[in-house]
Amino acid sequence: MPRPVRRPLKTKVKSRPSTDSRKPPTRPPAFKPTKLRLLTPVPSDIEIAQAGKLKPILQLAEEIGLRPNELELYGPYKAKVHLEVRDRLARRKNGKYIDVTAITPTPLGEGKTTTTVGLSQALGAHLGHRVFTCIRQPSQGPTFGIKGGAAGGGYSQIIPMEDFNLHLTGDIHAITAANNLMAAAIDARMFHEREATDDEKLFNAFCPRDKNGKRHFAEAHLRRMERLRFSVSNPEDLTSEQKRALFRLEVDPASLTWNRVMDVNDRMLRQIKIGLGPEEKGFTRETGFDITVASEIMAILALTTSLEDMRERLGRMVFGTNLRGEAVTAEDLGVAGALTVLMKDAIMPNLMQTLEGTPAFVHAGPFANIAHGNSSIVADQIALKLADYVVTESGFGADIGMEKFMDIKCRYSGLKPDAVVLVATIRALKMHGGGPKVVAGRPLDKAYTEENLSLLEAGMPNLVRHIQNAKFFGIPVVVAINSFQYDTEAETKLVQRNALKAGAEGAYKCTHWMHGGKGALELAEAVVAAAKKPSDFKFLYPLEASIKEKVETIARFYGAEGVDYSPEAEARIERYTQLGFDRLPICMAKTHLSFTADPNIKGAPTGFRIPIRDLRASVGAGFLYPLVGTMRTMPGLPTRPVFFDVDLDLETGKVKGLF
Repeated sequence: MPRPVRRPLKTKVKSRPSTDSRKPPTRPPAFKPTKLRLLTPVPSDIEIAQAGKLKPILQLAEEIGLRPNELELYGPYKAKVHLEVRDRLARRKNGKYIDVTAITPTPLGEGKTTTTVGLSQALGAHLGHRVFTCIRQPSQGPTFGIKGGAAGGGYSQIIPMEDFNLHLTGDIHAITAANNLMAAAIDARMFHEREATDDEKLFNAFCPRDKNGKRHFAEAHLRRMERLRFSVSNPEDLTSEQKRALFRLEVDPASLTWNRVMDVNDRMLRQIKIGLGPEEKGFTRETGFDITVASEIMAILALTTSLEDMRERLGRMVFGTNLRGEAVTAEDLGVAGALTVLMKDAIMPNLMQTLEGTPAFVHAGPFANIAHGNSSIVADQIALKLADYVVTESGFGADIGMEKFMDIKCRYSGLKPDAVVLVATIRALKMHGGGPKVVAGRPLDKAYTEENLSLLEAGMPNLVRHIQNAKFFGIPVVVAINSFQYDTEAETKLVQRNALKAGAEGAYKCTHWMHGGKGALELAEAVVAAAKKPSDFKFLYPLEASIKEKVETIARFYGAEGVDYSPEAEARIERYTQLGFDRLPICMAKTHLSFTADPNIKGAPTGFRIPIRDLRASVGAGFLYPLVGTMRTMPGLPTRPVFFDVDLDLETGKVKGLF
């Protein structure tokens, strides 16, 4: 994991007091955009990124109004930002809050991150607004798997691109360590409780005598006693019943929902058997691995608002139930404090920059199909105090990431968006109109490379439904048509007409991949105008609704006529309601390739049903997530993964092959 380079603070020198007490505070120096050198044909993403001119991160921080002592430097071009900056800027008015989402994508993606960065560059480097980009850190799973990196593309990227797509400042590694520490603690606790049949042995193990012969409670014991509703100051005063309640968790192995994680796509670890060594004395069980970004700890990082809040959320994480059916948490396990220590640096957002020198926060990286799919609240909170416009991105299509942005992220942050940008491509709309299957790594069918207005028209219902769904939240919608070389003027105009008819503020052809911010100027001007309009923000459902009512409301949002629950899902709903988890928001774990549970069904279907296979509780993060259909939390590698092309130039030390 990269180590922070701490910059020594300069000695403060007292200056002569001003004779004018009304003198305004010193403004940050003027923002200096980085000029792009546009080439035709457009080089590869990594060639553009490596040719980009990087500002020293201290210069960038000074331009946006951050002080040196508010940074933790990770080399010359990256830094973490202390959360305390929010206190200094608390009285400053928030900037405008823009969420970038998309129509239902093809497996190739429709350029949502590229549009997010291009829009930010247009607002900051060309229109002169103070702007901040807030996006997620990518997982190394897709980076080395099939999708590649997530820094944007062409002349709209976050740089340094290699750092962005790989280790960055080690946040994902911290999550991996924390998640797996908890997994190890769960199995170790079950093992030792089984071995120590005498409660007195557990008492002696958890409260050993010090060198003076005295016993002491750990902080975890005091917190568990509070939950058990009894209080004892001296361990020697515990009754036998209290000792058993305090030190013996009696976890039901069949109830465990906590997996180990790693940040690599590895299908062979989806289901494993552990405890096969001779020293484990037959304590075996079946479990599995998830990808790190599916960990509840990742979701907590994205949704927490402070170090104190993160400590409480980590403690509330439920990993199973005891033999009496009561929830067992990380706090009960005694591991929550250690998890907080592992995560104490990860909570600070990572400051980077775009190719045109505008600032960007890269922080947290939950997937949108198996988690809530948005970057961190703390990054947005800081950015909104530093900028006139904050452009953030929610994962995959508007049915997945945007709905969770509104109903989960905004609910916990208290922030309200001012505009939604819906990214659409003519390629994806043709696919939704019945076009041939789009497969990563294969050439596009001529249906996508030649003008085909009838096929495009047939795919318009997908665009229309996403616009109408976004407008349900009471926020103005602007459509960004991410332009590709095969798109024709007639096709673009057809999309624009349909977008306006569906209620969008407008639809604008964007060439930011080829031209950087200059290629998104019309879009940027439309976003500025839309963000000034009055809005009537509302959630899709109230938290007071039952679990089923909330799930079925979201299903209708997709266009479904109803929901089918498996017996396992029914049992979970009943149990979670009994445990008091029914007032949490819902985070649907569903394919991003369709409104339905079947990724092969395109367009905007109706009359379908949503199958709920199971439910899981992320109580620390603060949501329940129904598993729709066959959603997996550990991806697999394709036949020819991206890593085939990744290598190191041994002469220059530069990375090759990332995209």
